[in-house]
Amino acid sequence: MNFVMKAALGGGPPDVGKMLGGEEKEEDPDAAKKEEERQEALRQQEEERKDKYAKMEAERETMRQGIRDKYGIKKREVAEAEAAAAMEEATEGSLTRPKKAVPAGCGDEEEEEESIMDTVMKYLPGPLQDMLKK
Repeated sequence: MNFVMKAALGGGPPDVGKMLGGEEKEEDPDAAKKEEERQEALRQQEEERKDKYAKMEAERETMRQGIRDKYGIKKREVAEAEAAAAMEEATEGSLTRPKKAVPAGCGDEEEEEESIMDTVMKYLPGPLQDMLKK
């Protein structure tokens, strides 16, 4: 309402002088002190927020542990740590990642020595085996 009255009386909007480059704002002598206080307040708020969420997470973990105890479930981190320790133990001193275990029968060199023809011959009927052996 005040703006409308000034415009009607010819005063113009209050920021016209600033838009035209005049009336520069003076530096507040306490600006540095105020900014430092503001930064400190922000740090304090952030610490309070982290404390609040750490407390909430601790309460949740207590509840989770109660459920684990009730139903006899291992904690996921413990199970993962055990698996990682077993993998680490096997690869100690190795520069590469651990290789996956090869199931028995896959890639054994002794079985590779048996030729493919011998394997095929086992499944052919007798007369065909005789023909191929010649």
